[in-house]
Amino acid sequence: MANKTLVMYFSSTGHTRRAADIIAQKLNADTYEIKAENPYTPADLDWNDPGSRANREQNDGGSRPAYQGELPDISRYDTVIIGHPTWWGIPPRIIETVIGHMDFTGKTVATFATSGGSGYSGAQQIMDRLLGPDVKPGAVLSSPASVDAWLKQAGLE
Repeated sequence: MANKTLVMYFSSTGHTRRAADIIAQKLNADTYEIKAENPYTPADLDWNDPGSRANREQNDGGSRPAYQGELPDISRYDTVIIGHPTWWGIPPRIIETVIGHMDFTGKTVATFATSGGSGYSGAQQIMDRLLGPDVKPGAVLSSPASVDAWLKQAGLE
């Protein structure tokens, strides 16, 4: 049986969706988009506004924004890749909500991000805490070449 892969991603502006689509195409993987129950508006994402929704959520370690619909059944997948933007150097809190509602036991799990300026070290610390020590090292992906390099480095291709 071939290794079956799912690429799950949250994308508020489309950048992470594009990276997820490139990964899915290269790996012949299925995709699942994580959607916020209350979609983010441009005002919600205004990092210059200390009172914006994203600022409030990111500054509250206990914040767990709700997602729409049902999460995918990952029982038929061997590998699950989770993609997200980095907000203030870490994943949006909705990623913690989703991971907290899923069981990744026995799965190969890898994570990636898109970012306007942050590296992946802060996000990696959170993913290590949420997913355990076996999660593959993540990376910020900014181009098809960076996707190729990360897939190879993570042993996913």
